[in-house]
Amino acid sequence: MSPAPENPAAVWPPESWHAALHRLQQAGEAHVLASIVAASGSTPREPGAKLVVTAERVIDTLGGGHFEQQVIALAREALAEPCATPQTRLETFVLGARSGQCCGGCVQVLIERFPGIEQRLSLFGAGHVGQALVALLAPLPWRIDWFDSRTAAFEGVAGGPRVHCHTLDAEAAEATLKALVGHGHVLIMTHDHALDRRLVAALAPRDDLASLGLIGSVSKWASFRAALGRAGLDESDLARVRCPIGLAASAAKRPQEIAISVAAELLALSTSPALADDDRHRGIPAATLRDAFPSAR
Repeated sequence: MSPAPENPAAVWPPESWHAALHRLQQAGEAHVLASIVAASGSTPREPGAKLVVTAERVIDTLGGGHFEQQVIALAREALAEPCATPQTRLETFVLGARSGQCCGGCVQVLIERFPGIEQRLSLFGAGHVGQALVALLAPLPWRIDWFDSRTAAFEGVAGGPRVHCHTLDAEAAEATLKALVGHGHVLIMTHDHALDRRLVAALAPRDDLASLGLIGSVSKWASFRAALGRAGLDESDLARVRCPIGLAASAAKRPQEIAISVAAELLALSTSPALADDDRHRGIPAATLRDAFPSAR
């Protein structure tokens, strides 16, 4: 027997939708789950059938045909949207009129978009506070890029599928340090104050970061601020840096206590302001659900 093809669309045995859903959720890869929630007349599949769609793959089936291709196209449109939070929509397919299929039934499909990664954090430093912070954040749908210049810094450290460890070249040029970080939050807490200062100097001029924090005391930041000012950073650059980091009211010193304080601050920085009472509804409008499921009235 010849070996199975390497084309990911032709994996054998085929991956089930629930296995794919678990894998994608763990990896933090954006995906859509499409579920048949109601059907009448002659339809390709029954309620409960599910399909998982990513940018490159389709896992499982809703019965094939033009109807399934329409669902996949809607899923890919949802994946292309920039929204960083899960989204849901309910689509009705009259198979003869909308999908051109001769079976002629009607199917309602719930399309759930999962963005995979809701936030990104670039963390410089794998010391005690860094390790405690990653332990707190790893279960969340965040991608963490974790940097340390010490080759043994990550030995025995448990991360997770969304935690990516990198050895940092402490002598790298500022342009290289700047390019290490994508959009998202940045925290600097290395074991080397000179490296901390170089990282701040490289990253503070960027106005595309969600936030930039430096661990340390008020006196440390006063020293850094003076040195960075002499090095050419202007007030708008320096104003982007938070130091000290964490909740202002916390005077805790234990690594786990500092990590909790910093994690709480990051979550506050990453959360949208509370909505007004009349804007709190999320997902599919209640009237749409009542029309889709008349027995639930």
